[in-house]
Amino acid sequence: MKIFKFGGASVKDADAVRNLSNILNGYNENLVVVISAMGKVTDLLETLVKSYFKGDGQKSEIFGRFKGYHTAICDELFGAGQTPETVTAFFSELEAKLKKSPSLDFDFEYDQIVSFGELVSTRIVSDYLNLSGKSNMWVDVRNCMRTDDNYRDAAIDWELTEELSSGTFTFNDHKLYITQGFIGSTPASLTTTLGREGSDYTAAILGNLLGAESVSFWKDVPGVLSADPKKMEGATKLDALSYREAVEMTHSGAKIIHPKTMKPLYNKQIPLYVKSFLAPDNPGTIIHEIDHKIDHPPIFILRENLVLITLSPKDFSFISIEDIDRVVNFLIENKVKVTLMQQSAIDLNLVLDSAEADWDWLMDELRPYYSIRYNTGLTLITIRHYTEETLDWMVKEKDIYLEQHSRLTARMLVKE
Repeated sequence: MKIFKFGGASVKDADAVRNLSNILNGYNENLVVVISAMGKVTDLLETLVKSYFKGDGQKSEIFGRFKGYHTAICDELFGAGQTPETVTAFFSELEAKLKKSPSLDFDFEYDQIVSFGELVSTRIVSDYLNLSGKSNMWVDVRNCMRTDDNYRDAAIDWELTEELSSGTFTFNDHKLYITQGFIGSTPASLTTTLGREGSDYTAAILGNLLGAESVSFWKDVPGVLSADPKKMEGATKLDALSYREAVEMTHSGAKIIHPKTMKPLYNKQIPLYVKSFLAPDNPGTIIHEIDHKIDHPPIFILRENLVLITLSPKDFSFISIEDIDRVVNFLIENKVKVTLMQQSAIDLNLVLDSAEADWDWLMDELRPYYSIRYNTGLTLITIRHYTEETLDWMVKEKDIYLEQHSRLTARMLVKE
């Protein structure tokens, strides 16, 4: 049995869905296929959540765009005006939700609404596959992916999820299951999400719990590359990576794989393949246990739109363990994710993703304790397997705000 995961780009339109179908037609083994929301639908639904929560009057227009986008795809796949009832049922459910007043918990409302992206996309794909002769069973993953109630970043109940998953994906009557990534539910059956780009994590969880032979991620690139080809020229494909190398890359911000993905696979020694849905016969990249040294080229990871916040005690005292404890606990309590933290004698530097954190509010909360400086529009450059030549080349004509070096990794926070 194998696990396949297809991201938003692989199901962004009708032609992409047909291509996915062609890929699956090349396999006759037991498969669980995990699918993300189509295209940029998650971004659209995030704007819908904000409008719904604020009551700014834009929710009907945004919902119309959500419905219209999927209806247009269905018109191409099933015929004009032939959107399956399984899909229109989700439209009706979401529309009814939007007519109710929101609760006071934004994170809860986020999970209830954004999850419709995965639910609709998988219904469309499942129904199209059945129509085209590829028999499959659609599974609502919320019935087996059980989590706590930490909305937007829920933790898996591994024991219960294993019990429910093994009873769901039995392969007794079907060889192919279509299900969602990114979402789960509490014991009270309230929808949760696993964090942005969490579909990768879902595939790894199911691979671990179901004892998969392998897990494959189908992307719009030929495999894992030494750099993002959209940002740097000369990127080369890496034929193989160790689990450790993949973890280091994802932790540094490489978006090819979700950071939580590797641990479930490593624990069961399940290989991960990163393959291209544009060239499905090509080998891609394999990530597995490697017990010998591989000479990798320098690997470049760029993380943009960051903000640097520098905290300094108002009485000019040293940064103490108590300061670090206060700030770290505050960040944990408010679910603020830090990309990088660095301490000097009288400064504590925090690097945050500007798009994800309300850093204006963060500074207001910490200002009673610290003098605060900040810089915006920064880029974190991470180089794995760096050389002095690559360091000099990458920071040429750039202002460096922070710098960290270890044996294999160099990180520099810069302004272009």
